[in-house]
Amino acid sequence: MLGEPYAVIMLHTAACRQYVYSCPQKLPFGKHFWFVCRRYGILVDPIQVVSLFLKDPYSWPAACLVIVSNVFIFVALYTERKLAMGSISEKVGLLIYIFNLTVILCFPMVVVLKLPSITPVGGAFALGVYTILFLKLYSYKDVNRWCRERTQVKARSLSRSLSCPSSPSVSSRMQSHVSYPGNLSLRDMYYFVFAPTLCYELNFPRSESIRMGFLLRRLFEMLLLTQLLVGLTQQWMVPIIRSSMKPLQVCSSALSSFVPNHLIWLIFFYCFFHSSMNFVAELLRFGDREFYRDWWNSETITYFWQNWNIPVHKWCLRHFYKPLLRIGAGKLLSQSAVFFASAFFHEYLVSVPLRMFRLWAFMGMMAQLPLAWFVARFLRGNYGNAAVWLSLIIGQPIAVLMYVHDYYVTHCQDDPTISEAL
Repeated sequence: MLGEPYAVIMLHTAACRQYVYSCPQKLPFGKHFWFVCRRYGILVDPIQVVSLFLKDPYSWPAACLVIVSNVFIFVALYTERKLAMGSISEKVGLLIYIFNLTVILCFPMVVVLKLPSITPVGGAFALGVYTILFLKLYSYKDVNRWCRERTQVKARSLSRSLSCPSSPSVSSRMQSHVSYPGNLSLRDMYYFVFAPTLCYELNFPRSESIRMGFLLRRLFEMLLLTQLLVGLTQQWMVPIIRSSMKPLQVCSSALSSFVPNHLIWLIFFYCFFHSSMNFVAELLRFGDREFYRDWWNSETITYFWQNWNIPVHKWCLRHFYKPLLRIGAGKLLSQSAVFFASAFFHEYLVSVPLRMFRLWAFMGMMAQLPLAWFVARFLRGNYGNAAVWLSLIIGQPIAVLMYVHDYYVTHCQDDPTISEAL
């Protein structure tokens, strides 16, 4: 499985060579890239990326915002300890959690919208951290509540099984086995916060040791692919985006952006879900390495969304979809609710950092519902797989150009320096 993402990118590259109408000049994508280099020169500037995060070198607003997130972690841990001791009731604990989780989403949004020194990239990074923390603490709340309920129902049987090990091997396992409420420690909490998972467990699967060779390979991939992403964006995507600001160039720019946008997305997927998450997992000796499945073989839209981001899929299944089914909601309603929540977070992570609300990301996600029905109903096999790939190759560039265009009109149209550059 380690080599499969490499194969996907190479197959995509080979297929793109046949996509000769992806730009106004009707050039294959390699020649189009060379054409952009000749026309605009070498635009790659790694130092320029730093300015996307920091305007003032003495002010790190996004980093400070991330550091403040520790307050919400302490509130969640303190609440769980009080619930375990019986100092507060379940209703009071639930109210504290509702307040804490609501503030986790609202506080960074207000700061990003009101603080001009936070750039769109810095704001997106901070909001991404808070969104992950929201999902983690929600899972933390649910699992500890399940432990309390199980303890109340099976207190006698659990105490008997834990106090009477039958063999030395069982005894040795119990020494490392954590049971509730022994998991309510600062170390356990922060291990979960940094672990590459959104679903909390009292006892995560752990590897025996850190493999330095594996760790260094993932680190090398992260550094190399990050530079490649920056270079492709500056050299290939930026000129296309600039040309899209000119009259009568929007359609041709959209066609030209299909290939580079999707190639950048594929490289980002590998860098984040394979290199970065495996690096963190190896560093923490985290045993569960299933971060993605074979989404590139998807014959339905539903299969794609279930397999391209396993941590989010597991969270939605465990803490959202199945609880809705248990309270009597139908399967279709539960699936629609999951897509609605996903659409909300997509829009939250895009519109707030850009400081504009256009709902393109939200509508794009909600459009997946009828598209999923259509593909599952009328397309099979390779035709379904082609429909999935077309939705990825065409949908994302259009959404990117729509946001870039609206951002330019909203924030940059009156700036003569930016207008001349475009």
